[in-house]
Amino acid sequence: MDYGAVMFPTEYSIAPDELARALEERGFESVWFPEHTHIPAIRRSPWPGGGELPRDYWSSYDPFIALMAAAGATKRLRLGTGICLVIERDPIVTAKEVATLDRLSGGRVLFGIGGGWNSEEMENHGTAWKSRWRLLRERVLAMKAIWTEREASYQGEFVRFDRIWSDPKPLQKHLPIWVGGLGEKRTIRTAAKYADGWNAPYIDAPAWKAKNAVLDDWCAKEGRDPKQVARTVNVGFYMGADAAGAAHIRPQAGGRAQTERRAPGVRGDRVCVAHWLPMEGATPRTVWQRQRDPQAVSGVGAGRGVPGPVAGGAGRV
Repeated sequence: MDYGAVMFPTEYSIAPDELARALEERGFESVWFPEHTHIPAIRRSPWPGGGELPRDYWSSYDPFIALMAAAGATKRLRLGTGICLVIERDPIVTAKEVATLDRLSGGRVLFGIGGGWNSEEMENHGTAWKSRWRLLRERVLAMKAIWTEREASYQGEFVRFDRIWSDPKPLQKHLPIWVGGLGEKRTIRTAAKYADGWNAPYIDAPAWKAKNAVLDDWCAKEGRDPKQVARTVNVGFYMGADAAGAAHIRPQAGGRAQTERRAPGVRGDRVCVAHWLPMEGATPRTVWQRQRDPQAVSGVGAGRGVPGPVAGGAGRV
């Protein structure tokens, strides 16, 4: 099993390059950065995690620029978008960004995509909620054409362009596309249609097993071998500025707070302890984060229904 880490990189979190370097030194396979261009202040769409939306969602850096910083600090760490909101992006520009990052990083990009959950956010980008999955498909197929064809063109319902030249092409001959989310009718079906991998955010072992069966069924209907679609699952863990902060865990999370201590090789600044909430049969692990502002900690990922600092990781199985 490979382990990756997911984090909203912000001005108040550990820096992307610093995190990436620490992850590579500790044997992690990948780092993943999410994307939200903004959050509309009207807050109409409920956050899937429940409760108040964490500040990280409107404070995160652009994922591709943050991943380039991570690439420059590492040699082998894979670089993932978790997820890139393609439904809010120009496909020609995004194809250029992804290909550039893959070239400059030595072919380490994992392109994670999804349909999003914030309807008012995507509306500000001109995207309609009901048609977002059809739009996503066309933009991804258009980007694939740009990545693989010397003279690419695409004619669809939403995306149309005649013959274009666009270099560089990705260094990877087949750039991996990952679909993130739990929806069975759209998200998992999309993974079965054209993705190389599927990521399930923050579910327990029984739900993980059930969702995998759904993916297997969709693969059969799409004529794909289920083994062609790699699987990952996010596991949440909590971070705190001190022991009391680390103990801020919902009772149903089923974990124990760990005491504050310093990470090996880390000097200066306060160190936050990340608390791993293991699935059945998983081994508890600890991830370290250097903290500059004890009251504003950006965690590694986003846990479901968690107030305050949150962390998460993805295990590839």
